[in-house]
Amino acid sequence: MNTVTRMGGFALGLAAVFGAAYGIGRVVDPAAPVAESRPDGGAHTTGATVHDEAAERVPGGLLVSDHGYTLVPVAAPAGEFAFQIGGPDGRPVTRYDVAHDKLMHLIVARRDLSGFHHVHPDLAPDGTWRVDTPLDGPGQWRAFADFTPTGGEALTLGVDVTVPGELTERPLPAPATSTTVDGYTVTLAGVPQPGRTSSLTLSVSRDGRPVTDLEPYLGAYGHLVALRRGDLAYLHVHPDGTPGDGRTRPGPEISFSAEVPSAGSYRLYLDFRHGGRVHTAEFTVVAGTTPTGGDPTPSGPAPTEHGTPGHGHN
Repeated sequence: MNTVTRMGGFALGLAAVFGAAYGIGRVVDPAAPVAESRPDGGAHTTGATVHDEAAERVPGGLLVSDHGYTLVPVAAPAGEFAFQIGGPDGRPVTRYDVAHDKLMHLIVARRDLSGFHHVHPDLAPDGTWRVDTPLDGPGQWRAFADFTPTGGEALTLGVDVTVPGELTERPLPAPATSTTVDGYTVTLAGVPQPGRTSSLTLSVSRDGRPVTDLEPYLGAYGHLVALRRGDLAYLHVHPDGTPGDGRTRPGPEISFSAEVPSAGSYRLYLDFRHGGRVHTAEFTVVAGTTPTGGDPTPSGPAPTEHGTPGHGHN
């Protein structure tokens, strides 16, 4: 890793702001209860066993505590990132269900969206998750824990982590329909539309030829995460179809059904596996705009109320 630092030296913060507002971080003691702001202007204490109905309306990843579960970073040796998920009983959770081939998905992104990593930590018997730190540079990062506790529902919790050092904020890249990564060209068709289910199709090619032998990754041929600029609201989407279902081809196209909570700029991160390696293609899109050459009417029916807004699955 380019940057190694001790977790005990990180400044931790919360971002619990709904809408297009920026997330607000502040230094806290990770072992102490913290009052979170709510969309209705009230507050509740993290780690509380009583579920706040207002939290259900908050997009994924904006809360450090939800449904009685709390994301708590813990001290770790240099070069390692460690955390626990505190349960409703106040104890670290030690039992999880497999979701998308893994017990835990840890996604980290710099607040200016210039850095992104998706890793899978190892679980110790005491409920501590450990992984080589994915925080590979100075700045303020948002760490998302995406998991399903056994007997509970799927959750995405988030916490701010600051890596000390000189920081130069980078501007968000302009929207584009094509990008390159590791010698691959990935093109994007479709624009997410708030309040509707929208179709996004990403096509992978190499040296001018379509890639038709993508390898399964996390139970699919592609894995897509979208983060809203500003507060980093988290949208987690998987492709239509699964490997081996008799209809889903291993490329070059990977199709997704996506729902976004609001208009605005989003950064898309597509993970795909080919040649035995995972590659990540990144795009900037502006939700609510008219797709190039397309119909301005958003595609698909209006979504029904299910799960956590801003955290969608196919």
